[in-house]
Amino acid sequence: MIKKQYKTYIGGLLILASTAFTVSSCKKSFLEILPKGRVIATKTTDYDLLLNNLDLINSTSNNQVLMGDEVVAFEPQWNLITYKDKQVFKWEGDLYNADEDANETLSPVKALYIYNKVINEVLNSTEGTDAAKKSLQAEALTGRAWTNFLLINYYGKPYQASTAATDLGFPLILEADINGQNYTRATVQQVYDQIVQDLNTAIPNLTHEGVQHRIRVSKATAQAILAKVYVFMGRYEEAKPLLIESIGNLSKSLITTALLDYNTANLTSLPTIVNDTENVYAKNMTNIHISLNQKLLWLTEEAAALFQPNDARFKKLYVSQVIDGKTWYKRTGTTTNNIGMRVPELYLLLAETKAQLGDFGGAKEDLLYLRKHRMPAAEAPVPTSVADDKLQLLQFIMQERIREFAMCGYRWFDMRRTSIDPIYPAVPYTHRVYGADGLEKETYQLRPERMVFKFSPKVRSENPTIQDNP
Repeated sequence: MIKKQYKTYIGGLLILASTAFTVSSCKKSFLEILPKGRVIATKTTDYDLLLNNLDLINSTSNNQVLMGDEVVAFEPQWNLITYKDKQVFKWEGDLYNADEDANETLSPVKALYIYNKVINEVLNSTEGTDAAKKSLQAEALTGRAWTNFLLINYYGKPYQASTAATDLGFPLILEADINGQNYTRATVQQVYDQIVQDLNTAIPNLTHEGVQHRIRVSKATAQAILAKVYVFMGRYEEAKPLLIESIGNLSKSLITTALLDYNTANLTSLPTIVNDTENVYAKNMTNIHISLNQKLLWLTEEAAALFQPNDARFKKLYVSQVIDGKTWYKRTGTTTNNIGMRVPELYLLLAETKAQLGDFGGAKEDLLYLRKHRMPAAEAPVPTSVADDKLQLLQFIMQERIREFAMCGYRWFDMRRTSIDPIYPAVPYTHRVYGADGLEKETYQLRPERMVFKFSPKVRSENPTIQDNP
């Protein structure tokens, strides 16, 4: 599918949408050069339009929602879901039938084609300034880095400096070549090196420091992504200044980009991605599990207990059901959620880096700033019982990430990275299925080898040189 997706998607990538070019159909000289109804990217503005493609925003990659350890499943919905979703929840390796496209590669590989096209061609485009061309290339480099970061967290082991040079990752696709073949897997280290290189190349050339549009890249965006990558690599010293700079650049945005005060905000009608003031870089994921109509996934009792009664996230974003005298809670919203960079995550990542580096006071300040936007000020301070202990403070930050992002797919990636951090005690990850009577019916344990996805049968058949995960 890596090879085949390039070929089947060529029409949507080489050809700019006719709605973006309404002036050409009546010009004979234009039609003599280019096929009617098709506009090949040549001008700098053409490449600018390529970066507005919805396939760069909307992702099919959503299995991580089912894989977080903060959720449980309930019958009878459990008995009605697809084979693939059951396998994902059970942390099994084989998820897809032979003819099925894999969610984890479908939209990311399409996105790589667009980004590579812009990266490799825009500097030779016409009618644009050098600064504009370099900025567009920088946007595409940032998008490619984000996409590779997603893919390596699906198919590569969590980053460990001692093993990354031999751990297998994902193929590095750096050309917009529809005839590409014989793909082989790069190592985890090679993929991370490419991600870091792309972002370090991009940051100096980005024209806008703050957010101009939530689906496009600013300097604040690239700095935030690079910082997150460094956190996932355990390089906290390098992540910290980038997070500080990114947060500082948000104040230079043309559109408001800041934390929303949940205490006073009306959250019954959630904003669209372009109107969500907490979006720094919008990347959407289909997530039917947070729809009011979906009754499969609910918070574990442990996750629900993490919320204080007056936490506005819990009061305004969750609904409950009572089964056999016990109350269960689930997050609600639209059938999509953002998996890109959000303002609250910047503060949580900054608090984490400071805690890892021993700056407990700074970590508490960042947590307090976020929490004051989520609950009454009197309840927002970090409990004194955890404030001055590194492990307990880091665990509190991970719990805050659950409070902020529960049922939105973030937890799976946190499970991966903390599983190899020696500061965190080893814990078993468990999934449970409950019957309609509220009694536990099935239990599943996450095995270490399932911290990565296997490649689907379709990917393996179309790319026989791909070595699969065990």
